[in-house]
Amino acid sequence: ADESHDPLWDLCGHCHVPMGQDSPAAMKFFLQYVGFFCAFFSAAFLIISTWTDCWMVNADDSLEVSTKCRGLWWECVTNVFDGIQTCDEYDSIYAEHSVKLVLTRAMMITADLLSGFGFLFLVLGLDCVKFLPDEPLIKLRICLVAGVMLLLAGLPGITGSVWYAVDVYVERSSLLFHNIFLGIQYKFGWSCWLGMAGSLGCFLSGSLLTCCMYLFRGKFHSAYSLRKGYSSVATFITNVHSPSSQTATSKMYAVDTRV
Repeated sequence: ADESHDPLWDLCGHCHVPMGQDSPAAMKFFLQYVGFFCAFFSAAFLIISTWTDCWMVNADDSLEVSTKCRGLWWECVTNVFDGIQTCDEYDSIYAEHSVKLVLTRAMMITADLLSGFGFLFLVLGLDCVKFLPDEPLIKLRICLVAGVMLLLAGLPGITGSVWYAVDVYVERSSLLFHNIFLGIQYKFGWSCWLGMAGSLGCFLSGSLLTCCMYLFRGKFHSAYSLRKGYSSVATFITNVHSPSSQTATSKMYAVDTRV
């Protein structure tokens, strides 16, 4: 049979998109790489968000000489005129911190680890990666595991980001309500927004890799079983017609005939 008309994909590790209007392999190829790019940017956003210092922006409108950014690990003040930035790290992790800070740290680190491992699993499941090239069903299961890990990563990520943002809003509202420090305004920093975007991206990529690809699992299972059946038959026929498959009795008769 002509291998160019393979209904699955090229098992040599090269990117090969089967042609056809209703090809499940082409749809799987598309979903894989959409999920790959979403997972890559989502994991990057979560990691950058966790280790940057602009979760909460404190702008002094009365003076307008500096802006203060608070992160999960340190606090920085930037002069608006010369751009000089000075940062102060928080105390040791063993020191007493607010519950908001400690839990947000824990949830964001958990999201970073889950999204990172999910992305690595997804790379192993890609068709272009020469890992288990003869086991497409196993590679499909690897993609499903990666999708589950990305979904789990989005949960602590969005919880930590939204909780921190809500706490910033509540703190600002309480200061305004009690008429305290009216010259100070608290705003959400870009690190907080980046954490939310990364978490939503994890949900999107995880949904693509689990829900959508699971719909094609039955089609790939039947096609892969048929392919294995053809391969087994071909191997059997080759062994039957191979000279090395002759038994000792047949070899003995062949020697007697030549004598």
